[in-house]
Amino acid sequence: MHAMQYELTLPADYDMDVVRARVARVGHLLDDWEGLGFKTYLMRERGVNGSPVNQYAPFYLWNTVEGMNGFLWGGGFQGLSNDFGRPSVRQWTGLSYEEGGAAGSPGRWAVRRRQPVPDGAELADVMADAVGGTERLAGEDGAVWAAAAVDTARWELVHFSLWTHEAPKAEGELFEVLHVSAPGRGRLPRGRQW
Repeated sequence: MHAMQYELTLPADYDMDVVRARVARVGHLLDDWEGLGFKTYLMRERGVNGSPVNQYAPFYLWNTVEGMNGFLWGGGFQGLSNDFGRPSVRQWTGLSYEEGGAAGSPGRWAVRRRQPVPDGAELADVMADAVGGTERLAGEDGAVWAAAAVDTARWELVHFSLWTHEAPKAEGELFEVLHVSAPGRGRLPRGRQW
């Protein structure tokens, strides 16, 4: 399992309805993408729910590297790059994935929390804590699913969760979900990934 995200931070006066319209027009194109567990089309608006920025920031969980590479090099990503410029794409190795009690419900809100892996920490303990965090989030009321992943180049953990309601029981940055493409969600491996 591989996690991926890019962020397009837009001007403070940018009309975010442009992003909404774009997702409404093209969001369905990944609804059957081979190798994709899910893509959440995420947005946050400056001054709404505490966001300091206007941002479009899709988050992906991939079942296969081939599916991810097919998206990046085979045309899916090129359309975004043509419209907004080519953003830096962050990638993390999957640690855990759990479905919540609201699995199958449309996710309306997402929370992303990034945190450094402390220097000198026992890596096995840190990763086990991340797995436990995924399980805890997935067990909360309104959770659709939760995942954790690690970037070993930056030694950074990312916790991602999808929710049915605006007040999720997760710490981090809150995003509005505009669309979810989840062709391979059922094939994402559950639990710890090692």
